[in-house]
Amino acid sequence: MYDVIVVGGGPAGATAAEDLARSGHTVALLDRAGRIKPCGGAIPPRLITDFNIPESQLVAKVTTARMISPTGRKVDIPIEDGFVGMVDRAFFDEFLRARAASAGARRLTGTYRRIERDENGPRVIYRDKADGTEKSVSAKLIIGADGARSNVARDEVPGGAEIPYVIAYHEIIEAPTGQGDYDPLRCDVIYDGRISPDFYGWIFPHGNSASVGMGSMVREVDVKQATADLRAASGLTDCETLRREGAPIPLKPLDRWDNGRDVVLAGDSAGVVAPSSGEGIYYAMVGGRVAATAAAACLASGRVRDLRLARQLFMREHKTVFRVLASMQKAYYRSDERRERFVSLCHDVDVQRLTFEAYMNKKLVHARPMAHLKIGLKNLAHLTGLVPAART
Repeated sequence: MYDVIVVGGGPAGATAAEDLARSGHTVALLDRAGRIKPCGGAIPPRLITDFNIPESQLVAKVTTARMISPTGRKVDIPIEDGFVGMVDRAFFDEFLRARAASAGARRLTGTYRRIERDENGPRVIYRDKADGTEKSVSAKLIIGADGARSNVARDEVPGGAEIPYVIAYHEIIEAPTGQGDYDPLRCDVIYDGRISPDFYGWIFPHGNSASVGMGSMVREVDVKQATADLRAASGLTDCETLRREGAPIPLKPLDRWDNGRDVVLAGDSAGVVAPSSGEGIYYAMVGGRVAATAAAACLASGRVRDLRLARQLFMREHKTVFRVLASMQKAYYRSDERRERFVSLCHDVDVQRLTFEAYMNKKLVHARPMAHLKIGLKNLAHLTGLVPAART
């Protein structure tokens, strides 16, 4: 009998397991080995600080972000006084799982099947990877961190099966040497309906490799062909492909993260990927941390309502940012004409500074009211069509 079983060993699950183990709880971490999530791999400085990530996990330090419009206009946005760290999920996630185990969590390798209950509480039934048999592990509480389209969420939490998501696909390629205008210190974000009609494509450096991919909610989009087109347009077709990965990425937090009994969700399972940007690692780890906090509170008090703390704590800090990003996605991702206007806005120095201050610190910045006013007026002018799409 464990205090908590964590289902899923990505950043959310591994963080929850580590936090609980370090606070003296008995924890089992169930993970399906071998799966690597498609991800650009960007992590902000706040994540590195808050979660004590060693520099050895960073495969690159990006100092510039470049926005590319449907007509090919390019805007370089420097990251002043800092950098964005890049990680490779194939290694980063395993580092987090191993760290949780070193803190005292017991690792189990297998695939979640279902939850059963008796007079002693819940049991997670899983298929053991080593011998293929069904096994069970009992605990007082369960944290579901098994990703977008979470089976735990589907089985246990109202609304868990209806979360909207983007299908993301990327290819990890050997880093080019002299091909195209690839820069190992720059992230490229491509807003082009020919690559993605409702999201974006990306080229993110990973040191000796690079992530090239895209996402879309439009089911008819051929994500592999779109990625091939992106590689061709960027002069990266001849780079060796090291691996290919695809998965859904949720774009809206669930209205409820617990079942009012013995289950609470974390990370992608709860839908905590930022709209517009698709950023997920930081929010997943925060989600894991607040789920661990809620579980610990519930274990200490015996009150199942304390499981609600996970969503309450997360939304208290991040709801406004998510709301702003969702509005931006709705306003600017609907057509190439709107995407062209969005890239025009990115020329503004105040937009650049405020955007990266918010990204690096994970909060909206209110220190320069005149800058906010100017940005608001420019935004209004573009959304109403008062200025040409290419006007900066």
